[in-house]
Amino acid sequence: MRLFLVSTNTTCEPFPVYPLGMAVIAAALVKAGHEVEQFDFLVAGQSEARLRERLRAFRPDCVGLSIRNLDNCDSLTACSYPAVAKRIVALVRETAQVPVVLGGPAFSILPEELLAFTGADHGVVGEGEALICGLVQDLAAGRTPPSILRNHQLLAGPGMPSPLWTQDLVNYYLAESGMVNLQSKRGCPHGCIYCSYANLEGTGYRFREPGAVVDDLERAKLDHGVERVFFTDAVFNDTEDRYLAVVDELLRRDLKLGWCCYLRPQGLGRAELALMKRAGLQAVEVGTDGATDTTLKGLGKGFSFAEVLEVQRACVAERIPAAHFVMFGGPGETPETMAEGLANLDRLEYAVVFAFSGIRILPDTPLRHRAVRDGLLAEDANLREPVFYQSPGIAAEVMNAVLLEAFRGRRDRIFPPSRSEERRAILHRFGYRGLLWDTLIQFPPLQESPC
Repeated sequence: MRLFLVSTNTTCEPFPVYPLGMAVIAAALVKAGHEVEQFDFLVAGQSEARLRERLRAFRPDCVGLSIRNLDNCDSLTACSYPAVAKRIVALVRETAQVPVVLGGPAFSILPEELLAFTGADHGVVGEGEALICGLVQDLAAGRTPPSILRNHQLLAGPGMPSPLWTQDLVNYYLAESGMVNLQSKRGCPHGCIYCSYANLEGTGYRFREPGAVVDDLERAKLDHGVERVFFTDAVFNDTEDRYLAVVDELLRRDLKLGWCCYLRPQGLGRAELALMKRAGLQAVEVGTDGATDTTLKGLGKGFSFAEVLEVQRACVAERIPAAHFVMFGGPGETPETMAEGLANLDRLEYAVVFAFSGIRILPDTPLRHRAVRDGLLAEDANLREPVFYQSPGIAAEVMNAVLLEAFRGRRDRIFPPSRSEERRAILHRFGYRGLLWDTLIQFPPLQESPC
C-alpha cells in the first residue's frame, strides 16, 4: 500500500524537534514492503496548500497522523494542539478520501477522546511499529480493523527499528535546531507522579544494542551531514549503567559527533561525566523538577536536592553546560518551600534554570488522583484541554510574583517559560543553532597549575 505519514507538531518550543516517531514508523512500513512518504507540517510552514498538493501527487491508500503533544505544558500561555490534527483530518477527508489513522504520544494518552474529537477512522495506542503494519494489512485485504488498536507486547532490542530519516526534513532541523534526535532505549522505572512515560513506554528499560545505536549515529553523520544529536530517552543514565556501553561504543568508533541528553541527578559522578564528555557529550538537561526535599518527595522523584547539587558540581568541574527544569506549585508547595527552593536554586552555579508554574495533569497518573483528592479536579474531568495542578498551600498569583522577582535581571534563570522562546528567536537571528540555553553559561577561567 501507499502510506502518507504526517507529523502534526507545530511548536518550536524549546526548539524544533525532528519527528522521530514518524521516522521509525516509516522504517517499519518500508521494511514490510509498503511505499511511504513522510510529511512534516512544521517543515511545510503549516501550509495546508502544500499538504493538499503532496496528497494529490502521492495518491495514498491510507494516511497516518502523529500527534506528539497535547499542549505546551505552560499554565501561563496554555496552548492546545489537538485542533491542528482535527483540521488535518478534515483536509485529508476532502482531498484523498482514504482511511485516517492517528498515533503518537498525545493520542496514546487520550485515545478515545482524540479519535472522537478529530473524526479519524482508527488509532494506535502505544508503540506503533507492529500495530500499524497489521492495520495496513487488514485494510489491504478489505478487512475492517478495530477503531483503536492497543499494543500489549512491548518491543525489545532489535525489534525497535532505526529511524528512516529523510534529507529534506534533516536539512530543516539542522538549519533550525542544529540536530536530530535518537533513542538508545525505551521505558522508565521511576515513579514521578505527573509523568505519562510509564503508560507510554512501560515501567522497565528496554535497551537497543549499543552497536545499533551508534550505527544510526554514524549513518546520520555520513549520509545526512548531522553533527549533533539529542538522545530522547526518558533518562539517559539508567540505573543499570547500560548507557555506559553506548558511551564506550562512541569512544571506540571516534565519530566526533556531538550529543546531548536528559539526565537524572542521581548515581552520577564526575568520572561518568568525564567519560561521556570524551565521547562527545556537549550539554545536559537535568530532570530536577523540585527545588526542595519536600517538593521532590511530593513529586515522587526519589532523590534529594543534595544529589542535584552534587551532579551540578560535577558538571561544572567537567565544564559541561547543564539546564535544570523545575516545577513550582506541585504537592506540598507553600510559601516556606518557595523560599527554601529559591535559595537552593541559587546554589546551582553556572547552570540555567527553567521554572514552570503548576504541573499539567495527565490521565492515569498519580497526580490526577491527587488533584481529585485535593478538590482541584472533578472525577470526570476531560483533560484534553490543559488543566494544571496548583498547590492549595500557595496562591498561583503569589507564587508567580515571587518567581518573577527572584529571577529578575538574571539571564540564566528563565521564567515565565515564554521567555525561552523569545531568547531562542533572538539567538537564532544571530546565527546560533542547537539548544541555545547553553550559550547563557560562562564557566570561570581554569586555574593554571603551579610550575
